[in-house]
Amino acid sequence: QVQVVESGGGLVQSGGSLRLSCAASGITFRLRGMGWYRQAPGKQRELVADISSAFITHYVDSVKGRFTISRDNAKNTLYLQMNSLKPEDTAVYYCNAAGTYSRGNYYSSPYWGQGTQVTVSS
Repeated sequence: QVQVVESGGGLVQSGGSLRLSCAASGITFRLRGMGWYRQAPGKQRELVADISSAFITHYVDSVKGRFTISRDNAKNTLYLQMNSLKPEDTAVYYCNAAGTYSRGNYYSSPYWGQGTQVTVSS
C-alpha cells in the first residue's frame, strides 16, 4: 500500500524560507518520478516542480531560482526548499508519488499526500 506524508509547512513572512518534506512508502522510490503541486484558494492545482529517477528537475516559471526540489533515495524522501517566499506562494502543497513522464512532462499518479499549508504574509 502506497503512503505519502508531507510535513514542513507553516506561516512565514515574505522573503523567508521553508523546507517541505515528503516521505513515501510502498513504492520503489529510487526508480520513480516525484512531484510537488500546490493549490491556492479558488485556483486549480498546479505542478510546481518534479524530479525524475535520474534527478532531472523541472520547475514552473514562477518559482525558478527560488525553489529547489531534491530527493534522498536512502530515506525515501522528497524535499522542496522554498526561498524568497512571496505572498502569492500561499497554498496547500501536495506531494505526488510515482508519477509518469511523457515527452518530458510529469503526469501525476493517484498517490497523493494529505497536503501541508504554506502561508506567506506580506
